[in-house]
Amino acid sequence: MTHMLLLYCFVFLLPTESCRTLCQVANKSKEKMPARPHGVCDGTCVANSHCSQPCPPDTQGNMGFFCSQKKWHKITETCRTLNAFNIFETNLYSAQPFEGNTKISEYARMSETITDMLMQKCPKDLSCVLRNIQQSPRIPGNIAVIVQLLHNISTVLLTGVDEAKMQSYSVMANHILNSKSISNWTFIPDRNSSCVLLHSINSFARKLFINKYLIDISDVFIHTLGTTISRDNTGKNFSFAMRINDTSNAITGQVLISRDELRKVPAPSQAISIAFPTLGAILEASLLENVTVNGLVLSVILPKELKRISLIFEKISKSEERRTQCVGWHSLESRWDQQACQIIQENSQQAVCKCRPSKLFTSFSILMSPHILESPILIYITYTGLGISICSLILCLSIEALVWSQVTKTEISYLRHVCIINIAATLLIADVWFIVASFLSGPVTHHDGCVAATFFVHFFYLSVFFWMLAKALLILYGILIVFHTVPKSVLVAALFSVGYGAPLLIAVVTVAATEPRKGYLRPEACWLNWDMTKALLAFVIPALAIVVVNLITVTLVIVKTQRAAVGSSMFQEVRAVVRISKNIAILTPMLGLTWAFGIATVIDGSNLAIHITFSVLNAFQGFFILVFGTILDPKIREALKGRVTSAKWISRISENLSTDFSCQSTKGPS
Repeated sequence: MTHMLLLYCFVFLLPTESCRTLCQVANKSKEKMPARPHGVCDGTCVANSHCSQPCPPDTQGNMGFFCSQKKWHKITETCRTLNAFNIFETNLYSAQPFEGNTKISEYARMSETITDMLMQKCPKDLSCVLRNIQQSPRIPGNIAVIVQLLHNISTVLLTGVDEAKMQSYSVMANHILNSKSISNWTFIPDRNSSCVLLHSINSFARKLFINKYLIDISDVFIHTLGTTISRDNTGKNFSFAMRINDTSNAITGQVLISRDELRKVPAPSQAISIAFPTLGAILEASLLENVTVNGLVLSVILPKELKRISLIFEKISKSEERRTQCVGWHSLESRWDQQACQIIQENSQQAVCKCRPSKLFTSFSILMSPHILESPILIYITYTGLGISICSLILCLSIEALVWSQVTKTEISYLRHVCIINIAATLLIADVWFIVASFLSGPVTHHDGCVAATFFVHFFYLSVFFWMLAKALLILYGILIVFHTVPKSVLVAALFSVGYGAPLLIAVVTVAATEPRKGYLRPEACWLNWDMTKALLAFVIPALAIVVVNLITVTLVIVKTQRAAVGSSMFQEVRAVVRISKNIAILTPMLGLTWAFGIATVIDGSNLAIHITFSVLNAFQGFFILVFGTILDPKIREALKGRVTSAKWISRISENLSTDFSCQSTKGPS
């Protein structure tokens, strides 16, 4: 009905007032019609089904819902009030608005139309859309329209961006960066909208021309500073203080360019920095990433000669239990990347980062680690357990040295105890390096020392597993093949090749492949990286593979040893093999279970119970080796008993001799 009335107005050239009155009457009659319910899907909610509903009156677009747990949940929304005709301050009634079912793919065409009209109406300062943009509700469809508009403006304007244009551009961006709009970003169908916004602002600011004076364009949720720099400057400092929302205190951030860096600038140039207090949360919400930006997002546009800058971020959440990661925004991959920055200093209030700006990395911030890093209970268990483990391993090696000659009379016994000694020795060294690594980890990471400590921890913990594999291969060889066909020296060389050669190769390849890209270490600890390069798999995969091989070996031993008769010639060797198998059958699952919990700490780093369980099992490995590898071995106990008896016998003889000598001295010559 409305369309017909409008048509009559134009065809018969009614006066403007008459046409406007007639249209208002038609709109009033339209408002009296019953409206379709909004925000509720018709029909039964079937699991994993989708539905679409129209937006409320006076808006175009639709809302998408997803059925989960017998309830409809909104997942997308394109509701908007802005279009190419009402975004400008004039000519609001010059044409009809877009139809209500305009698809999200048409945002680009709509914004191109707006951009073309904008360049015609107010090319000087882009101000003719500001009032209606600022008055528009911050609903998902409007946000998407403004993002696309900002993107198109940054693409169309190649040069001639002055302070007036930058001021208008900042006002438009500020409207959708408002903290009250953060939740609405999650419903925009195009998940990359926030990335497009960041890229567009940085691209537009790169074209800003600065004459001689400092440019300071300050809005609530975006603050731009620009100045000229030269090699004669003593250094440059951009300082920001911005609120996250109406109730929070101001959060500060600083960009520092050193004098040494400025000397690299061949001619006077310009430097621009932009601060965003809410953009980190918007990126998190729109990309649905499980990261928490804990400071301002700071963009820097600098001459290409400047390769190093320092940034100081005040923390939003001043938690002492969570450590900080300095990151840069990878503009091609749309993600935070740790390779762009390195943390220099940190306390509960702020973090100091050293970053490398480039075409890929223009924006920087700090992330709050999602893992709980320090717990008094965890620290106590770890260091108490390590102390017990180290003492147990020293005792184990001492006992082996004491009874070596008694327990290595046969070839298989000799090789078995070679394995036990090397397992204890490698675990002892690994525990020592673990303690060294824990001291090198901290707010100020000693990178080179941390790399060395991580390499040795990786190598020696792997060696423990490979020596367990060597024991398994030893008993497999003894059961399946005639044992005395290979010289003992060859078998010893093979054991050492497996026990040290294989883990050394893995450790060297891991550090060589990941350290050049700064992906070897975890940002919060001296240990193998997981998030970036998955370097931790170089430990997990070999360790768990060895656990599987050892368990298969023990099964084969059980099957084969059942065939050996008690009086057979191989019975003694079979008994020795069975003793080794029992040892492997106990220690292998223990080691496997320990590092299964180790993987769980990576997957669910916030679960304190998993961390404590892993720490207990890991820290007491030395105690397990002492008990199950040494003390419970009947041959070692027998040898120890013989040693003790021999010591008592020697002591008794010494006492008798000293007594006889004393008696003779008392009697004197007769």
